[in-house]
Amino acid sequence: QVQVVESGGGLVGAGGSLRLSCTTSASSFSITGIGWHRQAPGKERELVARITSGGITNYADSVKGRFTISRDSAKNTVYLQMHSLKPEDTAVYYCNVLTLWRDYWGQGTQVTVSS
Repeated sequence: QVQVVESGGGLVGAGGSLRLSCTTSASSFSITGIGWHRQAPGKERELVARITSGGITNYADSVKGRFTISRDSAKNTVYLQMHSLKPEDTAVYYCNVLTLWRDYWGQGTQVTVSS
């Protein structure tokens, strides 16, 4: 059973920073990409950032220039460094691991940005 575990969420004031971590037990050779998604209350889940196995990254327009996704392949871990946080970034952040056969979701970590 593949596990996906997120950590690093919390409460921060506007303009602050947080770093989220996502660690997976999926075999590294099978991973094609890892993404961070978020879901705010009453809203649909949206893609925030993604990194492919080849290191290509893409970001939602709303976070470009503020968030950075990176990976440590040796640890099967992906990070989401978030700077200049805004109240509208408040959401549950989910890690999504894409493999050759299917994708896996973590349980989510809450990020709350106070104004």
